Amino acid sequence: MSHTTQPLCFVASTTDDAQAARDELIKHYGNAPFDEADVIVVLGGDGFMLQVLNETMNSGKRVYGMNRGSVGFLMNDYRIYGLQERIAVATGNDFHPLRMTTVDADGTEFSALAMNEVSLFRQSHQAAKLRVDVDGKTRLEELICDGMMVATPAGSTAYNFSAHGPILPLESPLLALTPVSAFRPRRWRGALLPNKVTVDIHVLESEKRPVNAVADHTEVKSVQSVRIAQSQDRTAKILSDPDRSWSDRVLAEQFTN
Repeated sequence: MSHTTQPLCFVASTTDDAQAARDELIKHYGNAPFDEADVIVVLGGDGFMLQVLNETMNSGKRVYGMNRGSVGFLMNDYRIYGLQERIAVATGNDFHPLRMTTVDADGTEFSALAMNEVSLFRQSHQAAKLRVDVDGKTRLEELICDGMMVATPAGSTAYNFSAHGPILPLESPLLALTPVSAFRPRRWRGALLPNKVTVDIHVLESEKRPVNAVADHTEVKSVQSVRIAQSQDRTAKILSDPDRSWSDRVLAEQFTN
C-alpha cells in the first residue's frame, strides 16, 4: 500500500465495474472513513456523482470522480496509479445548486436541490399548461407543452441540450429556461436568465392537466406551483483534472456532432 498525502474515501455505484475499481484502489491507497477523508473519490457515472454531491454539500469535502459509468461528463478518466498526484494538481470548482420548492393541491410544500436542472413534465395524455413568472413578473401567460426546465451551466449539456436548449459556459452567471415540445406559442424556444432570479411556474388547469416536478432525481407528483432559485447557502466542491476541466468539457460539447 502506498503512503497517502491526504486521506481518501472511495465510494462506488453498485455496478460491477465500479465495485471492482473501488476494491483495486483501496489496495493501493487505503480507505479513510467518510467523515475523516479530505477527498471523496467517486467511482461510477454521472447519476451516482450527483447523489454524492448532494450528500457532501456544505461539508467542505472535495469530490473527485473517475468514470466507471457510461457518459461520465462529470467525471475524470479512470486510472489506478498517480491518483494522489492528480488530486494535488486538480482544479477546484464550487457550484451552487438550484432549490426547487413545490406546492401541491393541499398546500403542502416540498423542497429539493438540483445540480443539473429542475424539470416539469406532463403526467397524462394531456399537454401541460403553464404560466411563467420571473421575479414576480409574468413573462409567459400560457405555455402549452410536454414540459419545461430550468438548467444550470453544469446541467446545460444534459437533458437541457437534448431538448435543444443552449449550452452555457460554466463561468456564465446564467440559467437556461427551456421548453420541452412547446405547442403554443409554437415558436417559443426558451430564454436565458440571470442566475440571481426567482422563477415561479404555475400549473394551469392542474386537475385536467396534472404535472410532476423533478429536481435531478427527486420527483414530486401533481404539483400546483414550482419555485426555482439558485441556493447561495449550499455549495458542492468538485475537482477536475487540469486537462479535463469542466470549462473545456462544456466548450468541447458545442463542437461535437
